[in-house]
Amino acid sequence: MNSSAGTTLVNGQPSESISVHDRGFQFGDGLFETLAVSHGTPLLWEKHMQRLWHGAKRLGITTPSERLLWDESKQLCHAAERGVLKIILTRGISHRGYAPVAEASPTRTVSLSAWPDYPAQHRDHGVTVQFCRTMIARNRDLAGLKHLNRLEQVLARAELSKDCAEGLLLDEQGNAIEGTMTNVFTVSQGILATPDLSHGGVAGVMRGLVLERAAAISISCQVLTLKQQDILNAEEVFLTNSLIGLWPVCRIDSRKFPVGRITQRIQEAIRDACCAD
Repeated sequence: MNSSAGTTLVNGQPSESISVHDRGFQFGDGLFETLAVSHGTPLLWEKHMQRLWHGAKRLGITTPSERLLWDESKQLCHAAERGVLKIILTRGISHRGYAPVAEASPTRTVSLSAWPDYPAQHRDHGVTVQFCRTMIARNRDLAGLKHLNRLEQVLARAELSKDCAEGLLLDEQGNAIEGTMTNVFTVSQGILATPDLSHGGVAGVMRGLVLERAAAISISCQVLTLKQQDILNAEEVFLTNSLIGLWPVCRIDSRKFPVGRITQRIQEAIRDACCAD
């Protein structure tokens, strides 16, 4: 990581502060994107921007131009061999109260941080995960969005045993939704499956890419309702997000899983979109 690590722009200006009256701070009223940076370039930029624009439209938040965000992002990460770019868009500063103010000007922050110290064995040999007691709430209006309200993930993450790299969350109907920071996929009888996120969870950019690439290499994939037992009964399980790429799951509780052939094929299919070690 170069000397620009940790640099943050707030509305285009170097700063690490926002107003205490910002609705992102007050209410979590905003969205964010986390992108892997490789050799000065934010990976999967267009897909991240599509999700940001889609989410902002659903929440009624005015978006800056993509060119502006690109220029600010490149300003921070152009010299970074590897890093993590985070873009946050909030509704901006307003008076007290939940009601949005029409004249509020959105706040944007763009920051660069160091690449996480993920062990290479996570990608090669898999990770141990557990099911969490914390549940994901069902809410169609927020389903799929990467909004700033992350308390469910904070509580779930605090549950994890020391040997677990990730936790899986269910909703109140017992449907498997996602990990605390990942989307989950299963393989059963040669068919790839991932949970339906129409009532909750984050529609991950890497999840979407896996669905695209699986179809391109003739792997049948379904988006459907999955229960906890469906995951435990699967032949292969893996996790995805834009930073880790793909981590196979080698154990959930006492159930062990192999790093299977379909997992390996997907891993290879998305290699160009991942930040290699």
